[in-house]
Amino acid sequence: METVKTNRQYKNSVFTLLFSEKENLLELYNAVSGESYPENTEIEIITLSDVLFMEQLNDIAFVLENKLVVLIEHQSTVNENMPLRMLQYMGKEYQAITNKKDLYKKQLVEIPTPEFIVLYNGKEEYPDFKELKLSDAFKSKKERYSLELIVQVYNINKGRNAKMASRSPSLNGYSELVDEVENNCKSMSREDAIKAAIKTCISRGIFVDFLTKHGSEVENMLLTDWNLKDALEVEREEGKTEGVVQTALAMKKGGEAVDKIMLYTGLSRRDIVAL
Repeated sequence: METVKTNRQYKNSVFTLLFSEKENLLELYNAVSGESYPENTEIEIITLSDVLFMEQLNDIAFVLENKLVVLIEHQSTVNENMPLRMLQYMGKEYQAITNKKDLYKKQLVEIPTPEFIVLYNGKEEYPDFKELKLSDAFKSKKERYSLELIVQVYNINKGRNAKMASRSPSLNGYSELVDEVENNCKSMSREDAIKAAIKTCISRGIFVDFLTKHGSEVENMLLTDWNLKDALEVEREEGKTEGVVQTALAMKKGGEAVDKIMLYTGLSRRDIVAL
């Protein structure tokens, strides 16, 4: 299977590992968007310029024809400020891909059409589909705004958006794996729950090729992902420095670069190294 060009500089999650493969990413985008792009469609994955709006490492931004798509997996409660964060990100992205001098010419400068997609698989109840709009945050309400940005949120938990899942075996397999881990965690340690979930999925013919090829890697990634998710939940609940430290520790154990941990947590290099 051909892998899409990428210049990511930090460790992948299972989500990014899976959907950094061209076949899987096209399949997923076709399922979500309702399009039917052929397998030979060119895709280029680009690194997000920063983690300004990211709470997880499960993100992919890619250029497809004339579109710039930002695709995020969200494992915790969906942040209502996502449209504002996307706006800030896109401002930086457009600044990076355009020539400043060209902006002062009479000729129109064309830019990729943005598209923002969030795939939600958290524990809290959430509709199959919801649009988050930048205008919802505006203090003055009008019928028409000079600026708008829309984020499309899809619930990918097992049993939700069945039609979309049926169009993407990769997405369906991923949702099945996540659901199996969640169920196993009710009676097993997290590490055992992940190992058992992988074995169960393979025995049921789910995700076989991917899990056989990346089995041990998937185990480590899922364990890191779940630990980070727990740390973030603690941070939200307590709102204390302890939560930030736990987040930094989880990221450090997951192999994240010190500079990225500094950017996300606000901790100093010395504090992170000392953890």
